[in-house]
Amino acid sequence: MQTLSKEMTFKNFINNEWIDSSSQETVKSISPMNKEEIVGYIQNSTKDDLEKAVRAAHQAKKAWRKLGQAQRGQYLYKAANILEENLEDIAKTMTKEMGKTLPEAKGETARGVAILRYYAGEGMRKNGDVIPSSDKDALMFTKRTPLGAVGVITPWNFPVAIPIWKIAPALVYGNTVVFKPATEAAVTAAKVIECFAQAGLPEGVLNFITGSGFVIGQGLIDHPLLNGITFTGSETVGQGVAKSASARGIKYQLEMGGKNPVIVTKDADLDAAAEAVISGGFRSAGQKCTASSRVIVEQEVYEAFKEKLIQETEKIKVGNGLKEGIWMGPCASESQFNTVKKYIEIGREEGAVLVSGGKVLTGEEFDKGFYLTPAIFDKVTPDMTIAQEEIFGPVIGLMKANDLEEAIEIANNTKFGLSASIFTTNIGSLLEFIDEIEAGLVRINAESAGVELQAPFGGMKSSSTGSREQGEAAQEFYTSIKTVFIKG
Repeated sequence: MQTLSKEMTFKNFINNEWIDSSSQETVKSISPMNKEEIVGYIQNSTKDDLEKAVRAAHQAKKAWRKLGQAQRGQYLYKAANILEENLEDIAKTMTKEMGKTLPEAKGETARGVAILRYYAGEGMRKNGDVIPSSDKDALMFTKRTPLGAVGVITPWNFPVAIPIWKIAPALVYGNTVVFKPATEAAVTAAKVIECFAQAGLPEGVLNFITGSGFVIGQGLIDHPLLNGITFTGSETVGQGVAKSASARGIKYQLEMGGKNPVIVTKDADLDAAAEAVISGGFRSAGQKCTASSRVIVEQEVYEAFKEKLIQETEKIKVGNGLKEGIWMGPCASESQFNTVKKYIEIGREEGAVLVSGGKVLTGEEFDKGFYLTPAIFDKVTPDMTIAQEEIFGPVIGLMKANDLEEAIEIANNTKFGLSASIFTTNIGSLLEFIDEIEAGLVRINAESAGVELQAPFGGMKSSSTGSREQGEAAQEFYTSIKTVFIKG
């Protein structure tokens, strides 16, 4: 790991050197559990710093591509081992910096290790196919060729898993990377990059730069030397990525959130459904793009399910995620805290009934942090703001449906289409749901949140654009197909 100053200042990693920004300015990362606690300082980088990072990646791409896929995979194995050795420290940093509980942070970091090992294994898998030619004396085959230098822009809610599931396939398939994390989780991201640095990657292959979205994020999106952009974040910024990348004719990959429904049918196991809705809606304080936010319940079991949901939700212990027994931590930042409070107020104003939680926690333990209790709204209608806009917080809206057909219609009534789940014991209902739901991730008798690293991940409609992430599907974005014809 970096040799840190007393102020825990983390530098940019450019061309295999940890360097200060040319601005000589830093930005502090504060803990959402206690806004007086500084987790560390990161660089407030400039356009000149970005230029150095992009040029380093651009100059390194030819040699990295020529190294060979198997050899590239070996670097990921090394990085995985180093990340595993530092799992405890990185998980604690994540909890301090963005608030999720320590068990969740450990689980996410372990997932990062698994993702690295998965893509390290890709180094020994095929990268093309032999295709029969109409000419019997010819050989025809395809091979995958890397894009070149790619920009990676990630959010704060999964500061280990999301960067790794973008960076690992980019590297093993032969691309070089310039990585910009969200400022709110940049200290955690820096510690992840230290693991890659210790793995001994060649100069310029992986570059890490921190700074504002306006300067560094937009600069990456617009830079002419980058051959692809992968982005996870808000829909507004994602649309800007698409516009810029399309204008330059480069590949782009976007994941822009969701408004994920859970349908509970009249024949469902209500205990299992309530448990999954709570986990899917309130783990990580609801700050997951796949989090459950709309719960659509058939009218015959609506009241019984609501009672179970409220009863179990009110058992949730909110507090400092480093403490034993804490189930939910704070919102990740003051900005997100204020956003969630705003949506709770909008819900009330539009006629939804707050039947549980949604209260700011006060007292010595809470006054310096961004804590509130998980909120459940009743009498939510499909046209309400809280039923249409992504809140990205611990807020669930209950909606009543007359039957499964109406429930699916309500579920699809949104511009998003990332994930969706249903709880039912009727095979006909689950098959209808699979066919009719407009979502990229469909889960049966399981929470809407969660995706396995070996499976494609992405959504429909405004949730995603471009090819899927994770699993073998990642190859579709990070490579192009080259068809080769050899005449004997």
